[in-house]
Amino acid sequence: MQPLESLALEAAALATGRRAVIPILSAREAEVGRQMQICNACRYCEGFCAVFPAMTRRLEFGKADIHFLANLCHNCGACLHACQYAPPHEFAVNVPQAMARVRGQTYVDYAWPPALGALYQRNGLALSLALAAGLALFLILAVAINGNLWGGPLGGNFYKLFPHNLLVGLFAPVFLFATLALGMGVRGFYRDVAPATSGAAASAPAVAEATDAVLRLRYLDGGHGAGCNNEDDAFTLARRRFHHFTFYGFLLCFAATSVATLYHYAFGWQAPYELPSLPKLLGVAGGVSLMVGTAGLWHLNRRRHASHGDAEQKPMDLGFIALLFLTSASGLALWLGRSTPALAVLLCVHLGAVMALFATLPYGKFAHGIFRSAALLRHAIEKRQPGTIGLPAD
Repeated sequence: MQPLESLALEAAALATGRRAVIPILSAREAEVGRQMQICNACRYCEGFCAVFPAMTRRLEFGKADIHFLANLCHNCGACLHACQYAPPHEFAVNVPQAMARVRGQTYVDYAWPPALGALYQRNGLALSLALAAGLALFLILAVAINGNLWGGPLGGNFYKLFPHNLLVGLFAPVFLFATLALGMGVRGFYRDVAPATSGAAASAPAVAEATDAVLRLRYLDGGHGAGCNNEDDAFTLARRRFHHFTFYGFLLCFAATSVATLYHYAFGWQAPYELPSLPKLLGVAGGVSLMVGTAGLWHLNRRRHASHGDAEQKPMDLGFIALLFLTSASGLALWLGRSTPALAVLLCVHLGAVMALFATLPYGKFAHGIFRSAALLRHAIEKRQPGTIGLPAD
């Protein structure tokens, strides 16, 4: 029998007058397809997360379906510990690991510009820290040449070292490029998985459901509320909680920067701001939350069982966690040491960490949140459509 995906492609080709091109699965994608066929026959894990309800709507698994499901997976590990066909069974079903390997490949495949996709595989812990250290050293040397490295009449105002417009000129292009690169990447991903999920448009209820799943990290509870598995069979909510600390800490820091920008350009209120100003309250709360979250995620990542993910991605994961921690820690240290002779050094270290974070943002672990949000939206849209993918509607 001819595969359903090829039939659909041929039908589309006849409608458009073009020759059908059937996507060839990589070895990793084929492995996910094999495991999904086994899971589709078993369905024991149907209530664990969004992957399995989405799986049951399919008879076969083409490239777009596999990319969609891989990014829908939150890698909580619950299905691995519940599976009767997990290793050492001859079926060797390990959904979290298989999905993680394909998920990492999708970041490379959809990277923009495409030539920079290989940076996902090279963006490790050593590179991240070396980039932050190199940028900080460059700034330290620049300040030292001007004789302002230690002490000086700064009065706690770091804009005397780096004027506001200079900082905007340094960071705005990098931030805008990171936003563009991530946006173009997820746009390509979303465009490709849309036909695999019936191609229906987003509705307000679907958007609301996907947003709720993102903000609450709904699928990091293991499907039963007890949490994920990390280094053994024990359930824990630690990953969900530390993800929340990290996610909302990042948002609070971004909000602090946004409010400070509004203060500067709309009201003419010049930084630095002190407590109890809104930018400082948001920044301090966000910095503390980021430090707690990243420290916790680092600990869990180092202790996580090798079967729960893709070992090749661990350096990238740790590099992103380290840059987030360094950014938040150096920012808080800068605030606490703003009236000391160490102000210039602290500022250079903080700026180096922030610049390294922005530079690696489009090609690091940050991408997983963007792609997963897109997959959750497609899932929320699909579940509102009747019928099984590949069959007529019920």
